[in-house]
Parts: sequence; structure tokens; C-alpha cells
Amino acid sequence: MNTPAIQITDVTRRFLTPDAKFHTAMRDFSLTVERGEFVCVVGPTGCGKSTTLNLVTGLIKPSAGQVQVMGQAVNGIDRRVGFVFQSDALFPWRSVLDNVCAGPIYRGTPKAEAVAKAREWIARVGLGKFENLYPHQLSGGMRKRVALAQTFINEPEILLLDEPFSALDVQTRTVMQDELLSLWSGTQASVVFVTHDLEEAVALGDKVVVLTASPATVKTIHKIDLPRPRVMSEIRYEPQFIEIARRIWEDLREEVQIGQRSAMADSH
Repeated sequence: MNTPAIQITDVTRRFLTPDAKFHTAMRDFSLTVERGEFVCVVGPTGCGKSTTLNLVTGLIKPSAGQVQVMGQAVNGIDRRVGFVFQSDALFPWRSVLDNVCAGPIYRGTPKAEAVAKAREWIARVGLGKFENLYPHQLSGGMRKRVALAQTFINEPEILLLDEPFSALDVQTRTVMQDELLSLWSGTQASVVFVTHDLEEAVALGDKVVVLTASPATVKTIHKIDLPRPRVMSEIRYEPQFIEIARRIWEDLREEVQIGQRSAMADSH
């Protein structure tokens, strides 16, 4: 229990582009996520935020350096890791109930037990009356609730979220942020939450990690000492929140400008 949930040490990640050139997505990248910690990651567009998550899942391997989960080197897909994507990852031909119980059944849970557990999680995300509907019959916010139930039902020790609420309207996003915090508070999961929304990062996280423009490395780590539990619709107006967000934006703005200049140079 003394080992971090995630330990990324001096990682460099390169890949071959379609025009047969090597691109360095991250260089000398190090990050520690403690057990039970909620870490938000922000940075310029294309700087490697999603690459960070994919290294933890084992979907990609570092070109150099080491990635460890619970004290052991990542070697393939780890069942202790749950992932919530930006776009819906629901089976369109399955009902809400069948979507949520699919994970436990795949992992060997008897169907009756999986269904009972799925109904419990569907109720927890407020969709008890909609368990027989299909994804195309749900709003964006409702589909995201299904995705959260689909992930939490597997009791992940590590939860990775890649801009999960970016496609939602502001009101729905605020409700879903509260929903996520409520679900997470009932677990001991360690969270890495990638977002472009600085306010979202400050409101959710125990710490906010600012990445540099590509190739990504960790520029700064900001501790967020706002008390929990947090209510998203209220916390944004607190003076301490505004000051923290302003301080992190000063850090982030410089990297965004570097990224924009680099993108313009590449286009020419």
C-alpha cells in the first residue's frame, strides 16, 4: 500500500508518422499518482495528454523509461484499470442494462449476479427507469451516466478519464462532474482525468498537472487545497478557486502559445 497507484518515470515516447519520420510525443516524462488521489492533467492541444493515459492502460509502450501500476511494470491490459472515453463506448444494439452488466459477465460473474449489480449501479446514476432503453434513445448526459455505471461496476482501482464531459452542454457537464465526484467518493480509486477545461480541473482535482507543449513533459504540479466535498455550481465562485485557476492559467498560457506557434510553423 506504500507504493503509488501510478508511477511514470523518465518516459520518452516516439512513433513513426505516415511520412516515415519519427515524432517524439513525450520526453523525460515523470508523474506519480498516489492511491486514492484525483489528478487532473491539462496542457496544449496535441501535447500528449491522451498518450499518458494509454501508457497506463498498456495500449502503448514507452520508447524509454518505465511505467508502473501498483508497484509493478505495466505489461498488457490491467483489469484493475477502468477507462471512460471522450466519445460513447456503449454497444448500440444493447439496452442500458445489458451495457452495464456486460463487463462483469465478460469477467466471469454469473449472469443473475451481474444483472443485479448492474441494476444497483444504474439506480445510483439515476437511470433506474431507463434500463430497457437503447443508447440512441438517451440524451448525451444519460449516455455518459451509463458509461460511468459501466466503468464503476467493475470496481476499478485506477480510473482514467479522457475528456469525458467535453461534448456536453455546460449545465449537463456540471451535473456530471458532481455525479463523478459522488461516485468516486464512495471508492478508493486513483483517478487521472484529462481535460482542456482548466476550471473543471481545479474543481475536481487534488492536484493539477500542467504539461508542456509537445513533446510533453511535466511543467508544474499544483496542489488544490480546496475542501471536499465540493459542489461544482458553487465552488467556481469562491475567491480561493479563482486565485488557483488564475495561477495555473499563467503556467498553461505560455505552453498554449508555444503550441500555437509550432502548429502555425508546421502548416507553412
